[in-house]
Amino acid sequence: MRINALFSALCAAALVQAGFRTAQIYIQPVETPETPSLLAEVAFDASNGAASSIISYEAPELPESAQLVRVGLYDTKSARWISGTTVASVDNFDKGYSPNLVLSVDAHGELLSAALKGVRIDAGQTRDFGPQIVVLPALKGKQPELNKPVVLSPEGKKVEEEEKTILQKYWWLIGIVVFLAMSGGGSEK
Repeated sequence: MRINALFSALCAAALVQAGFRTAQIYIQPVETPETPSLLAEVAFDASNGAASSIISYEAPELPESAQLVRVGLYDTKSARWISGTTVASVDNFDKGYSPNLVLSVDAHGELLSAALKGVRIDAGQTRDFGPQIVVLPALKGKQPELNKPVVLSPEGKKVEEEEKTILQKYWWLIGIVVFLAMSGGGSEK
């Protein structure tokens, strides 16, 4: 009996952790052709972005001449970027700014791209000055509302609809007129 309880508890714990994925976010100065360096390792859940967290974060060592940095997923074995990359200013790492990592995730939970955004912090409002993570899931867009389709004849010409007669257009008025005629006027005493 205890073995079943232990087994079910382990399965439940595995299901809770099944939604989390990890990713390594890299950073590279745009002006200098250096190899990208690891910026952060994150654990994210596409269905629950609030449960996502930063496992490790290392402030980048950028050269003084750097103005822009590239942020994204990088494969160190093949030495190429494996996701969409974004370009951000090095001002995002200045004092008074908290770096936010923005992850774009598709409907299947796969990471599409990573971005960096520096958010100005107010010491009087918050005590959390560290880096934050924001997960943006891909949502289905609004579908266009289409008019009724164009009907074509076998020759490929537009078929003109027949004009409705007055009786076909206003048949419902006949019922109202009949009702008013039958219910109107009572006998006078």
